[in-house]
Amino acid sequence: MAMALAASTATEQREELNNLDDRDLLLMVRTLPRADDLRARACETLIGRYQKLVRACVRQYRSSPESGEELMQVGYVGLLKAINNFNPDFGTSLSAYAQPCVSGEIKRHFRDKRWQVHVRRSAQELLLEVRKATEELTHTLGRAPDEMELASHLGVAPGDLQEARRADMVFHTYSLDAPVFDREDPVPLADLLGEDDRDVEQTLDMEAVSAHWKELPQREQRILTMRFYGNLTQAEIGERLGISQMHVSRLLARALSYLRDRLLGRNETEDGEIVSML
Repeated sequence: MAMALAASTATEQREELNNLDDRDLLLMVRTLPRADDLRARACETLIGRYQKLVRACVRQYRSSPESGEELMQVGYVGLLKAINNFNPDFGTSLSAYAQPCVSGEIKRHFRDKRWQVHVRRSAQELLLEVRKATEELTHTLGRAPDEMELASHLGVAPGDLQEARRADMVFHTYSLDAPVFDREDPVPLADLLGEDDRDVEQTLDMEAVSAHWKELPQREQRILTMRFYGNLTQAEIGERLGISQMHVSRLLARALSYLRDRLLGRNETEDGEIVSML
């Protein structure tokens, strides 16, 4: 197929590529050299086919200060990585594989390119009004106003007032060594901060693994499940599957290596694909 298309003009190639299904296009991407024009056009066809998926991922960030066009470009980078890494032999849905890749690329963009906290303009404006109203009501009431009095005076909902309070925190930084005095025995702020929740990190890791889980052969899935959820030893797994402990060890190591490479975004080597060993 690739040889027949290579003899066609660029226009003819694009028309014929549009008539191919995802699997044929992905096979071209995986087998043709990276510098090959036909491979590049196959990638372009897939990118155009999944443009709506990228737009759907970007739509979640429509209130972001980043322009939609810039985020679309970032999303396309994630889609291109998914196209290059997806193996049609281990999965049938490029969209299911590409969605977390695109979303992950957008999140990395925010993490690496934007350090500042964005506050909506309406919240910033309300914050200025809150400060002014607090001063006025303090003089009128002879005491600091409570939240309901402030909300009533400004004609806003309590939720909007709380958002303005949170916006106020953005404009101030506090030393971790600063003492907290609203308690009988003042302590440094750092002593009151909680630690990272390992369960949250584990949840994120499991979500990442699940994106590639079905790419593994069923036997490897079963071995991983018995080992890490059933807490069985390799010898016990071998007895249940009727294979040697050494065979279990090889299959386990290969499955873990495959998942690790996929999660780290590394391409498999030519002979590093997961296969069911006889």
